[in-house]
Amino acid sequence: MRPTTLAVSMLCITLSISPVLAKEKKHENPMDPQAIMELWKQAATPGEPHKLFATLAGSWTTTTKEWMEPGKPPTESTGTAEMKMLLDGRFLYQEYNSQMMGQPFSGVGIDGYDNMTKKYVTAWVDTMGTGIFLMEGTASADGKTITLKGSHPEPGGGKMLHRAVWKIIDQNNQTFDMYGTHHGQKEMKVLEIIYTRKE
Repeated sequence: MRPTTLAVSMLCITLSISPVLAKEKKHENPMDPQAIMELWKQAATPGEPHKLFATLAGSWTTTTKEWMEPGKPPTESTGTAEMKMLLDGRFLYQEYNSQMMGQPFSGVGIDGYDNMTKKYVTAWVDTMGTGIFLMEGTASADGKTITLKGSHPEPGGGKMLHRAVWKIIDQNNQTFDMYGTHHGQKEMKVLEIIYTRKE
């Protein structure tokens, strides 16, 4: 079909269906502005997941294990974490300091629960890169075991897939385990952090 003929045909089709679409839109009932504002208010109000995050605010000591290669023992290090709530109890903010690969390591994380998507979300930045690592997921019925998934690009190409399991044992103890999959290979544990509240 020649370009001119195709263009004319598309124009005819568009003109013929436009009145139908316009008629359908007229029959849609627009949502009441007050109802919309109420829905936004509900979406913006911190709920039970946010209240659980608030119990984690404070100072923590950390014990970290990293598995760099399958079948080899992990490297271990200790560190600290400071946590606080942001924006009137909507997000949990963390400043983490430790060692990684024998070098000083610092990271910043923001954790939240999105009332609209019903998903837990986390954003992480650290001194090992210049990207923002994002994950999202769901929780157990009691909200204390949160499973997150994400990915990041690897040097040399490809992506590493991640699965993290964050367990909030109580207001003084929590664990964070991360598993990774390189280039479609078998999943392996790559990180374990045990958090203990400072006395």
